[in-house]
Amino acid sequence: MSGDRRASWFKGVLDLLVLAALTDGESYGYEIGKRLDGAGFGQIKGGTLYPVLNRLEEAGLVAAEFRATEKGPGRRYYTLTDAGRATLAEQGALWREFDASVRAMLAKGGVR
Repeated sequence: MSGDRRASWFKGVLDLLVLAALTDGESYGYEIGKRLDGAGFGQIKGGTLYPVLNRLEEAGLVAAEFRATEKGPGRRYYTLTDAGRATLAEQGALWREFDASVRAMLAKGGVR
């Protein structure tokens, strides 16, 4: 195995991270991307982020509302639904278990 695998790891957990980014309240795509960048995940391109937001909306995990603005184009604001909160809690717990298992195995392999 060679190369940096972080991009594939990130894609596997991006839905969960987007749900987590909405726990503080409604937000629009660019702002969600900035939050993820600020958390250390790097810049997320719209071609990656917006399909995730659409998928989460179709699944009923986020609600979206388009709002016109006085200046510039309108924005779609996303809000976490009750189903989204439940999914975040359930999948977040599963991710933490997975993370603990990975850490334990890496420690056995001498990675600290």
